Formats: sequence, C-alpha cells, structure tokens
Amino acid sequence: MKWVFGWLRRLKEQVEAYASKPWAGWALFVVAFIESSFFPIPPDVLLIALALLIPKQSFRYALICSVGSVLGGMFGYLVGLEFYEFLGRPIIEFYGVQGQYLHVQRLYSENAFAAIAIAGFTPIPYKVFTIAAGAFQVSFTTLVVASAISRPARFFLVAGLFYWFGPRVKPLIDRYFEGLTIAFVVLLITGFVVVKWLL
Repeated sequence: MKWVFGWLRRLKEQVEAYASKPWAGWALFVVAFIESSFFPIPPDVLLIALALLIPKQSFRYALICSVGSVLGGMFGYLVGLEFYEFLGRPIIEFYGVQGQYLHVQRLYSENAFAAIAIAGFTPIPYKVFTIAAGAFQVSFTTLVVASAISRPARFFLVAGLFYWFGPRVKPLIDRYFEGLTIAFVVLLITGFVVVKWLL
C-alpha cells in the first residue's frame, strides 16, 4: 500500500508541475474536450491542481474546462451519430460499459434532458452519455443545453471551493495526502453506487 501512496504523491507533484506551465490552460481545455468523448481521466484533476496553484484564476480555469467539455460532448455526439460502429462501439467496449450503454437508452426514452444533466454533474462516465445521445438520435439541442448547464455547474463548484478555501487547504492536502486519497476513493465509489441507484 505504501508504494501506491508514493506513486500517487509523485503523480500529484507532476500534475502540480504541469499546472505551473504557461500552456496549462490549453492542456485543461484539451483534457476536458477528449474526456467527454473517449479519454478516461476527468478534467477535475488538472482543474483542482490549477485552482490550488493559482486560486485567483479558479473561475477562469472552470470556464476553460466547461467550454472544452461541452464542445467535447458535441464531438461525442457526432461519434455516436455518424461513426458509432467505427469509433463509438470500440470506445464503449474498451471501457466495458455495454450494460450502462443499454441502460442509458432507457433513460433517454424517459427523459433525455435529465439523464444528460445528471451525468454531466456526477462521476458517471460522461462519454457514455454523449456517444449514446448521438447513437440514439437524442435532440442535439437537448444535449448542448443540458451539458451547458450541468458541466459548468460542476466545474464552477470545484473552482469556487478552491477560490475561497484553496490557499488554506493546500498545506492540509500536502500533509494528509494519503488519508484524503482514501477518503476520496470511498466517496467516489459511494457516489457511483448512489447515482446508479437513483438512475
């Protein structure tokens, strides 16, 4: 277990190092864009690192993250609509979420807007919903509007926390990194279970 925490701490330090680079904003945009269609790592990781490093720029980074994510969702929609067999299906199979994908189809038949909005704000893999929206021919406007509400709500919430509390909590994060990592994993798993139950 000790080596795992050591690896995570080194990864944290590397992310913080990237966050200090002048191109960090562009990197955040790219990560947010590709995460909405195929990339596994959520942009929150880099957003948090940037917000911790420069708390006064937190809302700017949240805006960059939001724009990249919404545009990435549009790309995911295109993948599902026009290239599902060629790109969409391999992505779904790669992540092993075929069951969730079929579940999303039922959710879309009930209330597509609510399903996309919930997915955009929670830890649910958003790429499944964007690709499925195209494959199941959900209204493009529904996808864009739901994404434009839920994704910024999530990222600006994160940014706000670090804008107001970031400078004070960073020393605590550095000191209690291992314990906070365990707590985060537990909360993440709990969030997945709760969201799955609600959906």
